[in-house]
Amino acid sequence: MYIRFRRRPRAPLGLAGLAMLYALCASSASAQTPPAAVANDQLPRPDLTAVRASTPIRLDGRLDEEAWAAAEHAVGFVQAEPREGQEASERTEVTVLYDDENLYVGAMLWDSDPAGMVVGEIRKDFNEQEQDLFAVALDTFHDGLNGYVFMTNPEGARGDRQVAGEGREVNTSWDAVWDVRTQRRPDGWSLEMSIPFRALRFDPAAGDTWGLNFMRLIRRKNEIDYWAPIPRALTFNRLTLAGELHGLPSAGASRDLRVKPYVLGGAVRPVAGAAYSRQTEAGVDVKYGLTQGLTLDLTANPDFAQVEADEQRVNLTQFSLFFQEKREFFLENSGLFYVGDAARNTRVRLTPTPDEDLLLFYSRRIGLSGGAAVPILGGARLTGQAAGMSVGALAMRTDGLGDVSGNDYAVLRVRRTVSTGSDVGGIFMLRRATEDGATDFNRVYGVDSYIRLPGAIDWSTYVVRTQTSGLVLDGESDPGTWNGQYAWRTSLNREGNFHHIKFGAMQLGENFNADLGFFRRTGIRKYFIDWGLRPRPEALRARGVREMHPHIVWSYYEDLDGRMRAKNLHTGYTFFLNNGGFFELSVNPASERIDAPFQIDSRYAPIPVGSYDWTTVQLRANSDASRAFSANATLVTGGLWNGDQKSVNAGVTFRPTYQFRAQVSVDRTWADLPMPDARFTTTFWTARTNYSFSRDMFVDALVQYDPVSEQFNSNIRFNFIHHPLSDLFIVWNEQRFFDGTGTLPGRSLQIKATQMVAF
Repeated sequence: MYIRFRRRPRAPLGLAGLAMLYALCASSASAQTPPAAVANDQLPRPDLTAVRASTPIRLDGRLDEEAWAAAEHAVGFVQAEPREGQEASERTEVTVLYDDENLYVGAMLWDSDPAGMVVGEIRKDFNEQEQDLFAVALDTFHDGLNGYVFMTNPEGARGDRQVAGEGREVNTSWDAVWDVRTQRRPDGWSLEMSIPFRALRFDPAAGDTWGLNFMRLIRRKNEIDYWAPIPRALTFNRLTLAGELHGLPSAGASRDLRVKPYVLGGAVRPVAGAAYSRQTEAGVDVKYGLTQGLTLDLTANPDFAQVEADEQRVNLTQFSLFFQEKREFFLENSGLFYVGDAARNTRVRLTPTPDEDLLLFYSRRIGLSGGAAVPILGGARLTGQAAGMSVGALAMRTDGLGDVSGNDYAVLRVRRTVSTGSDVGGIFMLRRATEDGATDFNRVYGVDSYIRLPGAIDWSTYVVRTQTSGLVLDGESDPGTWNGQYAWRTSLNREGNFHHIKFGAMQLGENFNADLGFFRRTGIRKYFIDWGLRPRPEALRARGVREMHPHIVWSYYEDLDGRMRAKNLHTGYTFFLNNGGFFELSVNPASERIDAPFQIDSRYAPIPVGSYDWTTVQLRANSDASRAFSANATLVTGGLWNGDQKSVNAGVTFRPTYQFRAQVSVDRTWADLPMPDARFTTTFWTARTNYSFSRDMFVDALVQYDPVSEQFNSNIRFNFIHHPLSDLFIVWNEQRFFDGTGTLPGRSLQIKATQMVAF
């Protein structure tokens, strides 16, 4: 079924509309809740003394050992949400103990309505925003830059992550060997955590003080409480605002050595009509703490059979789609290799994402080509702290496959803190062909800085030089501009409770090339602004609205001669609800200049050279995700490449218990473009189901169906964590066409077992 659109939205919201939009917020400012006498970031930082456990701690969540009662308690939690600076609505007490091997955290979380506690999942690395939660942050070097976060919910699910760059980079895929037990009680819930010192990197000779903070989320109230108060505009990962933990003299001086071999077996049919082939693989990962600050990771013949497949997505642009890294080896410590400002609008609960116009280190360039796996022979990674610097070094070698040659890859990243919230650093990257006599290479050199200016303004800058073998330059190239093999970016950012603003510029030279990076254009200059207000009118709170967020996001691209290449304006008004849901209406005018034809789809004529202007109107809405039934939808209508489009992306989630979750969504686009026969419809149905048998055993299924091509893809993964950081995976992949032929282009069954051995 095709739909032709006869009319487009007339005009984008202009300056007059913007003025009216922001006037509404300005007029409501006087009606907001009076601010706390002292902002959360101006309150004194609390401290706590850890006490050596006088008797062994039995991890059961009951807090019945005498050492818990005798030690100092962390109390006085303060709200960040919904009313910053006010006392937490429910009482929380936390105690820290230690022995020769472990750090122990015990907490009693009183609750006036324990039946109202929300638990969404029990699997590892659960979604922390959908349930009641307790978390602890450890800044083990007490530098405000790097640290660890451990979290749990009332059913004892485990979540952990690594924090780098003062919380600007967060690695949720980091895994440590630790444990937690919880107990539900008539007056709330309690917990006991055990975190081995060998799982942490720190310098025992640098003193007995660590950075420390605790967080509690009471989901039915959408309330966030901190022990060391943090403004609501910032996150728990802001380690410079942590309190202090004292009393850990020379604890945990042992080093970590872990060996993790794997074996894999399976049957694979890569193409239709081919016979099944037996697949067997083996490899090993080694992790060794060279010092208390540096960790060396080695891998030989790594395998990623258990990684979830990428979802199919519609691409109506002239650029490649960006896909997130999912492979465990590359995710761990990934934040240390990031360059630039990763902060993104946390008000809509988005994880930090890169500037997709240039991501200097994009690890999917290693071991993947066109979405297909390329064999990785082995590699090494060194990460941690040394000589007062954060260090990240990576070396990998891939084998050749078909037309893809083997390559050596190397990345070196260093960063040094120069003051609170400020650091400077550098990066070097190399790709070099491994064939005998090959001279094919690409090098990248760069320096960057992140400076905290007065007024809580963050200034981020980097400058990068590239060198590529065989690059032919015209005779007029200017050596003073590194022959166009360069890029730079600078931005100023301020996050406040009532408003936020970021603006800056970047430029990529005509001959810029980073084989280990992700970028969409070269020979361009970009200017950008992201500005918004965050008023909280008291009159709307009683009607279920916690915060309004009128905002604009503007970007302008020009070539290096100053001619416009593209411009985009997003003008939106978002309402954040008391229950955690939100809805947003936006108007989005766009312009593009095309200098070379490109095809959206091989079935249709190319988009011809020329200038294009269109406008879309978008409506987004998400309901309360902590409910047993929730929904989300994004509706778009307007223009596209001087034609018309409409799209619907809608989904529902059903979660009757914390063990089972089912999600179904549809992404449907109707387009009518001004080229011959370029009227088409695309549809993707996606279903996800998750079932957790226990904290350590679960099954996931991802199924996608395209009714236009009648293509069906499925990815089913069973995971049993039979020992800490040791897994049994069973993975089924299938691709099938329902076009009357029943063709099976590909099918595989793989079984993978890993066993971690600690020394």
